[in-house]
Formats: sequence, structure tokens, C-alpha cells
Amino acid sequence: MGDASCCCAAVLRSHLKVPRKHVETISLPRPGDGRDEERLLKLGAWVANQRSRAATLTVDRVDQLSAVGMRWT
Repeated sequence: MGDASCCCAAVLRSHLKVPRKHVETISLPRPGDGRDEERLLKLGAWVANQRSRAATLTVDRVDQLSAVGMRWT
């Protein structure tokens, strides 16, 4: 999951306190024809992974995630 997806999800939910099993459905333009394609984004798993790896993340990464509402505990 990229930063843009994380930011979009944070804006939609107003925070990043999500259950581990939470999945968001997002629409992305398909390369080539530009039509939208729906994809499942395992936001809960991604957020949980970021939390579990917090000690190894760079200071910039922690700051970016905190800025979009990451709850570290």
C-alpha cells in the first residue's frame, strides 16, 4: 500500500485507528484505457504492520504517518 492510499483512507475515516481485518474498496484508473478498476485495500493489516515495525521506521516515515492520524498504540 502506498502513501497516497493511506492518506486517502485516513481522510475518509478521519483517522487510522482501524481493526486488523478492515478492508477498503478503492477505484483506480486502469493503465491503458483509463477506466476505473476496483481493488481491495487491506488497510487494517497494513496499519497493524506499520505499528509492529514502528521501531524500525525512519523518523520521516513516523512523522508522515502521524500527520495523517496514525494511532501508535
